[in-house]
Amino acid sequence: MSLTDNEIDRYSRQIILKDIGISGQKKLKKSKVLIIGLGGLGCPAAEYLSRAGVGTIGIIDHDKVSLSNIHRQSIFTSSDIKKYKVDVVKQRIKKVNSYVNIKIFKKKIEDFNVKKIIKSFDIIIDGTDNFSSKFLINKFSKVLKKIFISGAIGKFDGHIFGFDFSKKTKPCLESFYQGVHDNDIASCEEDGVVGTVAGVVGNIQANEAIKFILDVGSCLDGKVLIINLLNLEFRICNLVK
Repeated sequence: MSLTDNEIDRYSRQIILKDIGISGQKKLKKSKVLIIGLGGLGCPAAEYLSRAGVGTIGIIDHDKVSLSNIHRQSIFTSSDIKKYKVDVVKQRIKKVNSYVNIKIFKKKIEDFNVKKIIKSFDIIIDGTDNFSSKFLINKFSKVLKKIFISGAIGKFDGHIFGFDFSKKTKPCLESFYQGVHDNDIASCEEDGVVGTVAGVVGNIQANEAIKFILDVGSCLDGKVLIINLLNLEFRICNLVK
């Protein structure tokens, strides 16, 4: 897995970091990350992973862009309304970094397709907005022993979870959301959300993916980062199986 002179120049500001270097950049180029849901979390995650040089990025979403999406879904503009999100994101990412291989799935993640879709990726980033999808992705990430990074937002609040299911048995997303169903928690449509919260959470998910790929720093493995941007509070909690 070699790097061209153009790639070395493109990524030069992160290659000089001792935690990355040429070897780390090659790891990023070799990696495969799937982003499920191109909403407020998936958009910044897709953008910054492509800028970082992740070699293969999968994007899955069945929805079209609507006007109400734009305040928090950073890739889209007013001219994208009524276009399929995966088509817009693929086009934008290719303009940002033509070295990235983009695989699109214009469909909803469901029981019958989830295993087939996620099996060829190393890291799964969950940007969905309902618990049915989150628990489904969590389940098959665990079965297939993937690295799973999940995010959730509402109002001024955000949660980021990380799990490396390739290692020993550990807690999962349901350890935190025990007994929770879609009807139990209000959606952003009902409760509202500040757009900047989506950007912060999505970028932290991307940053966690980069750390997992490079095997550097302290990752959210079996932990949840809880943030409140109204009061600027951040705390990490260990999850118990």
